[in-house]
Amino acid sequence: MTILVTGSTGLIGSHLVALLAAQGADVHALTRTPEKRQFPPGVTAVKGDFQDVDSMRAAMGCARTLFLLNTVAADEVTQALIALNLAREAGIERIVYLSVMHSDRFTDVPHFTGKHTVERMIEQLGMHATILRPAYFMQNDDALIQSSVLERGVYPMPIGSAGISMVDARDVAQLAARHLLRRDAASELLPTEVLDVVGPTALSGQTAAAVWSDVLGKTIRYAGDDIGPFEAQFRSFAPGWMAYDMRLMMARMQMDGELGSAAAVERMQQELGTPLRSYRDHALETAARWRAAQ
Repeated sequence: MTILVTGSTGLIGSHLVALLAAQGADVHALTRTPEKRQFPPGVTAVKGDFQDVDSMRAAMGCARTLFLLNTVAADEVTQALIALNLAREAGIERIVYLSVMHSDRFTDVPHFTGKHTVERMIEQLGMHATILRPAYFMQNDDALIQSSVLERGVYPMPIGSAGISMVDARDVAQLAARHLLRRDAASELLPTEVLDVVGPTALSGQTAAAVWSDVLGKTIRYAGDDIGPFEAQFRSFAPGWMAYDMRLMMARMQMDGELGSAAAVERMQQELGTPLRSYRDHALETAARWRAAQ
């Protein structure tokens, strides 16, 4: 049976496509430019764009199971709701949706509330889905911190002290693959479930800086909780509305954190069958990559 993966070329989607292909799944990878993409053997590149209903209708028509991932966009909610309606029209009843942790609580953060709106559609229409709510991805830091950490000895992300159970994107993809395969293979439709997806330990700005100090062998200090520089840096490569959205997200993380429960960590470890990747593991790999690129 065919699994359609949206967001197939991004951080989560690229890992997910490879995992599914390695397990022999029939994978269709949705992309706007299939002629420019290289996927693992056995994966079919399918042309599609969330803003092009005809292309999405054609892509949905060939699938049994759907992985729905919408990146942060000004029309993210519209894209997601149209995609779900087209999936329902095509008879797709097996879905894994990538939401975000605290989507139901951070109501002042646009992309959090947008994802919760999609969750509500899944619930109210009785669709059958695994809703994954990941905490902040460890990999989100990579491009934003390199020069600050290496050149100024500063960890610049204003994540505060409430604690964030940062999760490795590869663990997210592995969990998504497991639930896609489980739903696709089930003889009956499985009930909807909502799962927090978290890393093994909670981090603060100070503890994240301490990890980098240990990994790099030099003192890295936390830059503090001022969100202004974070928004300004984001505006250097993204639209102003997106930078402000991320500023609001960071403010809520400072206030409330994104803490994974012990039960959520244990459940993930049992499902994946391996220890969750730690932030220190991620920092070691990232530092090695930085050195190799020099």
